[in-house]
Amino acid sequence: MYQVGKVSSAEALKLIDKSVELAEKINKHIAIAVTGPEGELISFLRMDGANPASAQIAQSKAYTSARDCKSSKAQGEFMREANREQGYWTDHRITGFGGGLPIIQNDKVIGGIGISGLSEEEDERIAREAIDYVYNT
Repeated sequence: MYQVGKVSSAEALKLIDKSVELAEKINKHIAIAVTGPEGELISFLRMDGANPASAQIAQSKAYTSARDCKSSKAQGEFMREANREQGYWTDHRITGFGGGLPIIQNDKVIGGIGISGLSEEEDERIAREAIDYVYNT
């Protein structure tokens, strides 16, 4: 039998809770999505006051980082450097916006987290801090 490690629902909730806490510290409103390694949604929250467009963007960032095993920002850089349009992947959920990170444990991608609503740098910072809090403390 082939087994796949993935983010648990309890871990996904902790990632969301920490992300909300970090956003509240700077008085901002975000959307947070957490997926398994296949990119399928495990948990999602759009804070009150967050832009509705952030909902889909956060989910696409988490999906991209889990499926491609790299940050959504790195995916965007690859798209630009290789001069490939997003449609090249024939997958409308792939995005190149920064703010999505793969969640890696024991050298395996177990999921992805996507944050949307702030600058790409701030989205990624919150995602990284949430991952560190849940998996490295």
